[in-house]
Amino acid sequence: MGATSLHLLMHPWFALGHITPYLHLSNKLAQKGHRISFLIPTKTQSKLQTHNLYPDLITFVPIIVPHVDGLPLGAETTSDVPVHLQPLIMTAMDRSESHIELLLRELKPDIVFFDFAHWMPKLARSLGIRSILYAIVTPLTVYVSTPAHVDNMQKPGSSFPDLSSLSIKLHVHEERAMAALKTQKFGGDLLLADRLFTSVSQCDALGFRTCREIEGPYIDNLESHFGKPVFLAGPVLLKSATSTCLEEKWIEWLGRFEAGSVIYCAFGTEFFLSKDQFQELVLGLELSGRPFLAALKPPRGAESIEEAFPEGFEKRVQGRGIVHGGLVQQLQILKHPSIGCFITHCGFGSLFEALMNKCQLVLLPHVYDQFYHARMLSNILKVGVEVEKGEEDGLFTKESVCKAVKIVMEVDSEVGREVRANHAKLRELLSREDLESSYIDGFCQNLKDLVV
Repeated sequence: MGATSLHLLMHPWFALGHITPYLHLSNKLAQKGHRISFLIPTKTQSKLQTHNLYPDLITFVPIIVPHVDGLPLGAETTSDVPVHLQPLIMTAMDRSESHIELLLRELKPDIVFFDFAHWMPKLARSLGIRSILYAIVTPLTVYVSTPAHVDNMQKPGSSFPDLSSLSIKLHVHEERAMAALKTQKFGGDLLLADRLFTSVSQCDALGFRTCREIEGPYIDNLESHFGKPVFLAGPVLLKSATSTCLEEKWIEWLGRFEAGSVIYCAFGTEFFLSKDQFQELVLGLELSGRPFLAALKPPRGAESIEEAFPEGFEKRVQGRGIVHGGLVQQLQILKHPSIGCFITHCGFGSLFEALMNKCQLVLLPHVYDQFYHARMLSNILKVGVEVEKGEEDGLFTKESVCKAVKIVMEVDSEVGREVRANHAKLRELLSREDLESSYIDGFCQNLKDLVV
């Protein structure tokens, strides 16, 4: 290892939606010559082995997740349990602290990256190790999710922008969801908001997968408010993933349609719609009259995608519409010239993938951080259109899905012209050849400065 190389340790929350972005970052850092020890639940390692592009520099360190009463035997990550049991995964993660301490003493990293393990900064500091809270959400989301947000907003001359003045206002059903989240115990008796605040206030620096070009004001104010340096990694898109060939069956199917005509819809790996909302969604796709490919989980209470279809749906859309219940190559699909629209749950990774491609964005947020992501893209950056929902119940209809799709895809839509133009400008900026490399280089320099 060179004199300027670092040994970094990754300890993400035990959810694939967190583990995967940490591995993407690890690949970028390994590309720059840094050595990474990546802590990962034992059985989960095999799922991600092929995504380790630098096995000579990135070492998976398997950890046994302690069993907690109430969890199914062998449960390791959030994908192994229903949503209501996820706090017990956090409890299990907390109970691994003593084991993590032994690993830190043995591995002796320069810096540890973490997110939900609020005890990590204190533990790392006691061993002379720096800690970085690397969040997979936006700086804005981290700020509004901490108890300090309310206190700071009430102070005269608050440094953080007023959210309502920035078109970030939540709907009634979203405010209820956020209020419930802030009072939710997440692992033992600790509130999720307090867990996050402890992590933010005690770490040595904050890290984000984002760009100043997108979130400049939020980054500056977060840094000022917490008195912490904020390190930006940029979009962190894997060139190897985008160069992998799309499966032949999707190449053949998408190839039947005109450029920019197909709707692609996906909501991530761990979200399940209710059966009623699932049906409204697919009926909205049908109502659009356009070809579509939807990669969705079976709705809650259904064993399969097919059993949840509205009556006669498959026959009516045969030849122009597919609802697929398995995994798909999202990056490759978004790059396909036939894709003209992406209906997304607003996970930040998916948003970056979409912004780097030509497909137009229809935003359908479901939970927590996604509300803020959607408002930022629709109301501030104006690069997408949200699906309208009921103010109180948060439900969308087939008509509201179809309406949003038509706005972004029809050439004579005034709003559509605006979001298409804004998206094109942002895509051009984000696609600059030197942008990603400059962010990763700056991120690496920040890491070196942190340990001096």
